[in-house]
Amino acid sequence: MIREYTDQNVYEAFLERMHFIFEEFENIYISFSGGKDSGLLLNMTLDFQQKYYPEKKIGVFHQDFEAQYTVTSEYVERTFERIKNQVEPYWVCLPMATRTALSSYEMYWYPWDDTKKEIWVRKMPQKEYVINLDHNPITTYHYKMHQEDLAKQFGRWYRIQHGNKKTICLLGMRADESLQRYSGFLNKKYGYKGECWITRQFKEMYCASPLYDWSSEDIWHANYLFHYDYNHLYDLYHMAGLKVSQMRVASPFNDYSKDALNLYRVIDPEIWVRLVGRVQGANFASIYGRTKAMGYRNITLPEGHTWKSYTLFLLDTLPARLRNNYVRKFKTSIEFWHKTGGGLDEETIRELERHGYAIRRNGVSNYTLNKKSRVIFVGKIPDDTDDIKSTKDIPSWKRMCYCILKNDHICRFMGFGMSKEQKKHVDVIKRKYQSVEEMNYGV
Repeated sequence: MIREYTDQNVYEAFLERMHFIFEEFENIYISFSGGKDSGLLLNMTLDFQQKYYPEKKIGVFHQDFEAQYTVTSEYVERTFERIKNQVEPYWVCLPMATRTALSSYEMYWYPWDDTKKEIWVRKMPQKEYVINLDHNPITTYHYKMHQEDLAKQFGRWYRIQHGNKKTICLLGMRADESLQRYSGFLNKKYGYKGECWITRQFKEMYCASPLYDWSSEDIWHANYLFHYDYNHLYDLYHMAGLKVSQMRVASPFNDYSKDALNLYRVIDPEIWVRLVGRVQGANFASIYGRTKAMGYRNITLPEGHTWKSYTLFLLDTLPARLRNNYVRKFKTSIEFWHKTGGGLDEETIRELERHGYAIRRNGVSNYTLNKKSRVIFVGKIPDDTDDIKSTKDIPSWKRMCYCILKNDHICRFMGFGMSKEQKKHVDVIKRKYQSVEEMNYGV
C-alpha cells in the first residue's frame, strides 16, 4: 500500500468526516463501551453536533456485559447522567451469549441471565433509560442471542424506530489496535462512497469509525486538550504497570482480557469475589492464565505423543459441540494450506525449502503487502515447525493443539477472525430466527 500524507492533522480529518456523516445519514447513534476510544468519540461528536447541527439528536447505545470494574460502571453512569437530556440514551442490560475463553467445556456465558439473578456480578442499574427484560422496547431482540447479533439488531430496531431512514452507528475502532483491524480498513469493497472507514451492515444500515487513523497518543492528547471526562480505570491500569496495548475495557472472560483477569483481585476485590462465583474457570484462569496450564509459553509434549496424536486425544476429551467447532476450524485450515496457500516472505519460503518441507508456490496473495507468494503444503501438514525461526504463521498440528489448550474457541492463534459471516456459518442451526427477521424487516 502506498502511504499518503496530507496537511491535515487527525482532528481536522475527524471534523471533515463528521460533516460527511451528518450530511449523508438521517439517523446517527454512537456505540459507547466505556473505553477511552468510544468515550472520546462520544464527547467530540456531541461537541460537533451542538456546534454545527444542534437540531439533530443522536442516540447513544451502551451494551452492558455485567462483569466489569466498579470504576467503569461509575464512568458509564456518570456519562449517561450528564448527557441524557442531549441524546437518546439506551443502556442495554439484556441476556446475551458472550464468548468465554476460560472453560474447555463452555463457549459462552450469559450476562444478565435472568435465571441467575442471585449470582449477578452487579445489581441491575436503576435508571429510566436502562433496557432489560422488564423494560425492553427492542422488538428485534431474541432471548440470549449472541452479543454481536444484539448490537446489530439494536441498529436495525433503531433504524425502524426512526422512519426506516439511512442509519449509521459510530464506533471507536482504530487501525493501530491490531493488524486484523488495519487490514479491515484497507479493504474498501464494502465501503460507502469510497470511504474505507464506513461499512455497510445491511439495508440502510452502516457502521463508521471516524477515529480509524488515530493513535493511542492522539486519543489521550485530545482528552487532555479538551478536558474531557474519561474512565479512570486507565489510571489504575497505568499504576499497575500495564502497557497501553494491554489496557482494555471489555468482558474479563474473552480472549483479549483473560490474561489480566488477576488484576481484579487488586483493583476491585469485591467484584473479583463475584466473578469467581459467576463464571466457571475464572479463578483457575487468574492463577494459571500465564502458565503452561492455559497453553502459554513452552508446552511440553506428553511422552509417546506427536502433536497430531495429542491434538486428537484432546479433541476426544471435549464435549461434542466444542469438539465439532474445533474440527471445522482445523479442516478449513488444512484445506486452505493444501489448496490455496498463505502469503509468505521469501526468507520464510527459502527456510522451509532448506529444511526439506514439501511445498510449492501457488501464485501471489492479493491480501498481503508487496504481493507475497502463496505457498501450499504438499502431503501431510507438519507436526511442528519449531525449526522455522522467521515466522510462526505456517500450519502445524502444534498450532492446532495450542488452540485447544488455550481455550481459543475461535482459533485466533491460527489466524481465524471474528467476522459475522464465520460465526453465522458455525452457529447457523441455532439461528433459526434469521429467516423470519429477513421477511419481517425487508433485509
